[in-house]
Amino acid sequence: MLPTIDITQLLAGFVVLIASLSVHEAAHAWSADRLGDETARRLGRLSLNPAVHVDPIGTLLFPLIAMLSNLPIIGWAKPVPVSIARLRGNWRQKFMLIAAAGPASNLVLAAGAAIALRILAPVESGGDAIAASVANRLELLFQTAVYVNVLLAVFNMVPVPPLDGGNVLAGLLPGRVAHAFDSLRPYGFLILYGLMLTGMLTTIISPPATFLLSWLL
Repeated sequence: MLPTIDITQLLAGFVVLIASLSVHEAAHAWSADRLGDETARRLGRLSLNPAVHVDPIGTLLFPLIAMLSNLPIIGWAKPVPVSIARLRGNWRQKFMLIAAAGPASNLVLAAGAAIALRILAPVESGGDAIAASVANRLELLFQTAVYVNVLLAVFNMVPVPPLDGGNVLAGLLPGRVAHAFDSLRPYGFLILYGLMLTGMLTTIISPPATFLLSWLL
């Protein structure tokens, strides 16, 4: 028997994911621009318009398959280009800040959605049936926003070079160790696939995600 698909929940998750990924990439672009690299801005990536950030596989196909399969809603967008030569001062530290801006933006979105849920609670339990119905629909949207953004933040902070966490760690490590760590970059996706297939990725992500969700919700 085929699993029952909740179209409303599927649509809410998809819309929230695309919006959250757009904010994530715009945060990278904004921080790079502020730190001296105008590359992303000149390419039109300093925008909340999803059209400039969408990756057909990571933003559309992969998340849809995950949602239809009842898997965690995780995806990715087109990486924001950063020209290291344009970064002022210590480029490693600046690149680390640019990398951290994406997950930080997702945590801000998750916190904002959690606050909205607390504001909606009295409306949902009030006597006005129409207001309660609207609040109930919004509750689903904001709950999904908390869940998706926490997952995106935690997943992206896994310290593997292709992810933001890998770039943050590279900025914290001393010179020679950082160069040795950077040598893993071509194999980053293989490492990620290995973590996924062995279940280690879930083991890494679950504790911080569970803690953040329990605190926010």
